[in-house]
Amino acid sequence: MDLVVVSNRVARAKVNEPMTGGLAAALLPVVEKSGAIWVGSSGRVRDNVSKDSFAEIESLGAGALALLDLPAAHYGGYYEGFANSALWPALHSRTDLISVSQDNYQCYREVNAFMARALMRFNKPTAAFWVQDYHFLTLGAEMRDLGVRNPLGFFLHTPWPARRVIAGVPHHRDLVESMLAYDLIGFQTEDDCENFTTYLRAELGLEVQGGIVSSRFGTSRIGAFPIGIDVEGFAAQAQRAASHPDVSRLRKSLHGERLAIGVDRVDYSKGLVNRISAFDRLFEIQPSLKRSVSLLQIATPSRGGIEAYSNLQDELSKQVTEVNGRHGEVDWTPIRYLSKGFSQTVLAGFYRAAQVGVVTPLHDGMNLVAKEYVAAQNPIDPGVLVLSKFAGAANELDTALLVNPHDIDGMARTIAAALSMPATERRMRWEAMMAKLRAGTIHNWFAEFIETLETAHMAMGPSLLPSVVRPLRVAGGSSLGNGGMRDLSRFVPRPVAN
Repeated sequence: MDLVVVSNRVARAKVNEPMTGGLAAALLPVVEKSGAIWVGSSGRVRDNVSKDSFAEIESLGAGALALLDLPAAHYGGYYEGFANSALWPALHSRTDLISVSQDNYQCYREVNAFMARALMRFNKPTAAFWVQDYHFLTLGAEMRDLGVRNPLGFFLHTPWPARRVIAGVPHHRDLVESMLAYDLIGFQTEDDCENFTTYLRAELGLEVQGGIVSSRFGTSRIGAFPIGIDVEGFAAQAQRAASHPDVSRLRKSLHGERLAIGVDRVDYSKGLVNRISAFDRLFEIQPSLKRSVSLLQIATPSRGGIEAYSNLQDELSKQVTEVNGRHGEVDWTPIRYLSKGFSQTVLAGFYRAAQVGVVTPLHDGMNLVAKEYVAAQNPIDPGVLVLSKFAGAANELDTALLVNPHDIDGMARTIAAALSMPATERRMRWEAMMAKLRAGTIHNWFAEFIETLETAHMAMGPSLLPSVVRPLRVAGGSSLGNGGMRDLSRFVPRPVAN
């Protein structure tokens, strides 16, 4: 197979293990079916890394994982430094949290250059590279500098903010100019595309016509590709999960009470403090709901080495304790707060058990939890999705109850409305959302991006993607072809010259 998918984080298909994030959960099913090789970090760092840094190669359905150790000298500055203390806050419009040094930026560039050199082992005339997310904005430029003329695509899983926000990131011009090495630059929404093209015009003085921009690298196409999920697969998983011991225990513990659910990483972009405040306000303005509903908030800790995250973890723990102390009873806890992850199977069962899904980020690229909650519902008695208008998913799931996560009282009233919504209206809203999900599955997203990458690259010369695109053109998007390609010898990195 010719397609190489690149990301900082990868996922393994282990049923009983927690998923490591939205990107990993999204890419797993398409890599398994497409026969692609997925390259990413092994989770380990080491000194004196060289061209032999690949730690392991293992099968993943019809495809494979290629894991490599990253350089210890640069990893901290790359990951906790520039990627997550400069880019992440900026991409989520939190310029007040940007913290970066020149050394951090140098480490970011060094790791991108290191990954580019490692990828040369998979380079061949029919290879195409699809790079994922903000960790590798400059990877394409590094690969072009190494002589790669193959198709290079990039997809950003986060939002792209307004011009003045991204201009608050040190070295922003260098970053965006480097991004133009990609043949195709994909975003979650049209708003993200507009923000990016506005930056190109205002900051770099470039003309953008019909989503096409020219730079020293050639031409790049810019487009929106809203990411989806494996709708039918997740729905079936949720139905099966009803008998899972964890799901059964949750149902029994409710004693007939209704359940709202939130599932997030602990991150300031997710609006967790405002969400807990909304439930606090809900019990104040509608005390009759006490003892009849509770929130299960699964909040997986992340990036604990960054001060903003450790402070948020402390703030949330204190807030939950205060709300439970104020409203709780000896036999009823308003907020069930769990600081650990669960497998996709268990989460699917939890979603199906909850009458309300609460997805209220302050700013989010897509938020696949919203789509998973909808897909997991019982068609006869579906729950209600309460969704932030600032999540990318709101552009598609417009029959959810949309809220402004900064309006605490408004969220409280909307959650109350969700709890009292009649079954007929719940089914109508759910059916409309399911129609949107089925029209934009993860498989359709994958196929559309790769096909557009071929078209974008053909503008630069002959197509180099004959074996990547054609297997994806499957009626109904139910399969990505190339099944049974389990000979891992084709994925073994070939030697490169020093």
